[in-house]
Amino acid sequence: MVTRLWYIRFVDPQTLLYTGLTRDGTFYIEDGKIKYPVKNFRFNESPVIMLNNLEEMGKPVRVSGNLVPPLKIRDFTFSSLSDAV
Repeated sequence: MVTRLWYIRFVDPQTLLYTGLTRDGTFYIEDGKIKYPVKNFRFNESPVIMLNNLEEMGKPVRVSGNLVPPLKIRDFTFSSLSDAV
């Protein structure tokens, strides 16, 4: 489960690929319960593919003035671990 992102940057205009890094809020989930925190991850993902893999969407919450729904995404692409905080 990812609850915070540090940044998101545009990579490729043709595929709408973005890259980013999780921050201070990444947890391992087992049997529907948070088990323990895990290291931060770098990700590379296109919002088009991400939304195509959308499994569940929850009630939006306000984050920095924006309404953001929690999403469960199948096959989200995390590319590497990061020690960044």
